[in-house]
Amino acid sequence: MSQPETPTPPPQPRRRPPAGAAVLREDVTEAIRAAVFGELAAVGYARMSIEGIARRAGVGKTAVYRRWRSKLHLVLDLVSAIAVQGLPAPDTGTLEGDLRLLYEVTSRALRHPVASQVVPDLQAEAARNPEIAEALQKALREGQAGVANGIVEAARARGEIRADADGELALDLMSGPLYWRAVVIRGPKPPKGYLESLTRATAAALRAL
Repeated sequence: MSQPETPTPPPQPRRRPPAGAAVLREDVTEAIRAAVFGELAAVGYARMSIEGIARRAGVGKTAVYRRWRSKLHLVLDLVSAIAVQGLPAPDTGTLEGDLRLLYEVTSRALRHPVASQVVPDLQAEAARNPEIAEALQKALREGQAGVANGIVEAARARGEIRADADGELALDLMSGPLYWRAVVIRGPKPPKGYLESLTRATAAALRAL
């Protein structure tokens, strides 16, 4: 006696990719990030609002809140991302060449209209908000530290500075002058020849460590 045939199960519907709230479009996220920097430069952190960010980005407030629950978390996320991106590591083959390139890139970045407004404003806000203070310190110090350590290690390997040179002191010597001019005294563009003189002075100081 033959066995009854097992019924073939109906075909399963194809799973559709998530839609609506499950999808966070990257182009919208990038537009919001750009809008945050624009708002910071235009009105500062204290006056910045989710409404203003959304309006500048050309999106609704919901799009912002789906990604960050407040403007504080949004700014902390962006500032922390700066630390991860860091600066390009110079590799010119000489200590002075590496320093010169570092100073050129850093000087241009700090003179950018957005950076020149945003960094001092966030530093002022950091005095009142420990979370911003921690994120800003991470962004400014760790971002520079990775590049500075690479320059120091390369100079050690080439015998241009001592093998036991103090890395922390080297970071202060390399990073301090431009941040002092741009962030603390907020001076104008460095005069002609300043970066060359700074390069020579820093290289001499590093060799003396």
